[in-house]
Amino acid sequence: MKIVSIITVNFNQPEVTVDLLKSLRDVNTYSSLEIIVVDNGSRVDPVPAWSSAYNDIHFIRSEVNLGFAGGNNLGIREAKGDYLFLINNDTEVTPDLISRLVETMEANPRIGILSPKIHYFDQPGMLQYAGYTPMNYYLARNHCVGQFETDHGQYDQESGSTGYAHGAAMMVRREAIEKGGLMSENYFLYYEELDWCEKIVRAGYEIHTNLKALIYHKESVSVGKRSVLKEYFMTRNRILFIRRNAPGFRFFIFCFYFMLTVIPRNLLLYIRNKEYNFIPVFFRAIFWHFKNGINSADLGFKINSTK
Repeated sequence: MKIVSIITVNFNQPEVTVDLLKSLRDVNTYSSLEIIVVDNGSRVDPVPAWSSAYNDIHFIRSEVNLGFAGGNNLGIREAKGDYLFLINNDTEVTPDLISRLVETMEANPRIGILSPKIHYFDQPGMLQYAGYTPMNYYLARNHCVGQFETDHGQYDQESGSTGYAHGAAMMVRREAIEKGGLMSENYFLYYEELDWCEKIVRAGYEIHTNLKALIYHKESVSVGKRSVLKEYFMTRNRILFIRRNAPGFRFFIFCFYFMLTVIPRNLLLYIRNKEYNFIPVFFRAIFWHFKNGINSADLGFKINSTK
């Protein structure tokens, strides 16, 4: 039986993380697991208490918040599994989730990253993810398949290619990571999994879904549906993603579209919603690109102020 390394990252949500660990213990039926929990600079270090309660789980503590990619990369470097299953700490598994994903990976060695179907935890039966359409690099837009639809099995299939995996749940082949590399940590939050998929595809692998495998996601537990933090990184990283993956003429067209469409649209939205504090953050995210390269570690945002 193949070993699967479960990697999850905690940031100031110990109760949520414990719910996931209980789900892996009480619900999951796949036995060959290595569980790695990375605490990503939480205000209160939960690792000592967790280590006493769960002596079969590997806990890693970072004293600073390394972001989604940085926290997961810590776990990836420690993982020993044949497959690495990166899941958000605000998810809960279903009994045959992991076994179905492993079967699909075993059946098709071309798959580098595989995501299951995702339901909203608070509304079971409502889809959050059934795949992504390919990226339109000129607009930096794509579509999440099935989101907000009631799941009647309309998308169910055991394996199918997709534009991108979903960051909440990604099973990754070890060899694909060795060839494609780790996630780029300068994204910090949002778009890093899309960029990682691009790297894995360039390494010769495919991105697939298994929509007969299901996981539940407690969406936006950590950041919130709209926040200054989210607005900054969604804007900054949308541009960064195109700079890294669609340079040249496509990036030029994207800049033209962004200036004529995205900037005026967002400003009108902020004013209409009286979200005036978003305006300087939005422009800070844009101007970051005038002084930083695509691999810059400068995030342009005081992360500690959001804790």
